[in-house]
Amino acid sequence: MASFEKVIANREQVEKLLPQKQPMVMIDLLLSADDKKTVTSLTVRGDNIFCESGHLREPGLIENMAQTAAVGAGYLASLENKEPPVGFIGGIKNLVIHEFPATGKVLITEISVEYKVMGATVMTGKIFLESRIIAACELKIFLLKP
Repeated sequence: MASFEKVIANREQVEKLLPQKQPMVMIDLLLSADDKKTVTSLTVRGDNIFCESGHLREPGLIENMAQTAAVGAGYLASLENKEPPVGFIGGIKNLVIHEFPATGKVLITEISVEYKVMGATVMTGKIFLESRIIAACELKIFLLKP
């Protein structure tokens, strides 16, 4: 996991790049984005709708990875003065969760494009907490055509 000195988009800007709206936004900062990899940050807050007993649960971790893919696509579209595409999860494979992060913890999420086939983009997602992977999966994402 690389360190990031520059923020591409703050929370307000991130919300413009995502089709999701509050309280469903699971990203605070966009740290890096290109056609192969997107990196985001999220501080787990107690008022997060996916927090239970002070920890971010499975749906929040999965949604964080999916939104990292979405914000990357939205950012790249914005560079071409296009609207952010709307996408949906077509499949989740090999989901592994090692730890449910507590409130106050900062997560770094990386999404890497593995390949594209028949309208689907297959990506590997990893969520880091203090340099260790706490969750990972393969996501199949479909983008709707405008």
